[in-house]
Amino acid sequence: MPPPVSPTVRRRRLAAELRRLRERADVTGDEVARSLGWSAAKISRIETAKTGVKIVDVRRLLELYGEGGTYAEELLALAREAERKGWWEAYSDALPEKFATFVSMEAEAEAAWQWEPLAVPGLFQTEEYARQTMLAMQSLDRIPPGQLATRVGARLRRQEVLTREKPLQMTVVLDESVLRRERGDHRTMHAQLIKLVELAELPNVALHVLPLEGPHPVDAGSFTLLRFAPVYDITFHDVIYVEQLFSNFYFEEESDTYRYRLAFDWLREAALGQTESIDCIARIAKSVWR
Repeated sequence: MPPPVSPTVRRRRLAAELRRLRERADVTGDEVARSLGWSAAKISRIETAKTGVKIVDVRRLLELYGEGGTYAEELLALAREAERKGWWEAYSDALPEKFATFVSMEAEAEAAWQWEPLAVPGLFQTEEYARQTMLAMQSLDRIPPGQLATRVGARLRRQEVLTREKPLQMTVVLDESVLRRERGDHRTMHAQLIKLVELAELPNVALHVLPLEGPHPVDAGSFTLLRFAPVYDITFHDVIYVEQLFSNFYFEEESDTYRYRLAFDWLREAALGQTESIDCIARIAKSVWR
């Protein structure tokens, strides 16, 4: 099985490297544009990953910056991969643009840390729980039945990152209230909690429950931190994804992602251990959702 590839991530990595090379060459975007007969706006779009970049254009930039050899070939390989389409593009009509971007980054992430105080994380949801979660939003955001089915399908497709050849290393801290908040009916909740127990047995999944009793270390809404492995010796910084009622956004600056890492560490430290968490989930499934 080939390694997971996200064109979005590859494009962003390529953009960052091209900008770094320009700055190392001590030339401005305007100067590059004049040298190549391009507009300054084109340089800006390339370096901010707002648009794709053709292989021939990458070659011209590398020549201008005096870059050759193995590193140049790695950047060209990155550019070729950035032209590929991801599986999520088949669901683009149903997925909000920023969420589709998150899915593309999730597909290539090496590890994910998620704090969730409201609902079972999408990567852990059963089909029926996912459907009920989306139906609960119908009073605020009318989703046509066909689009709803497409979104559920995309959510289930995302879950393949947990069982692929090099699976996503997933660590989740789940507020206990999520286990007790009904979505759908008792059958839906019972099946969902049983799935959580099963997923927690995977070697690449660490699931922790933050109990209702005791102090709450961080007053924060749900967030996900994605971490990436180097590709062609090119690194990509951590990304924080925050999803709100009608919007979502990212933090990419190290000063921001570091604070979220600290917050997650505090939440994980206050939560139950893996074995205790599994016991807690199984107990609630039996006592509350029989």
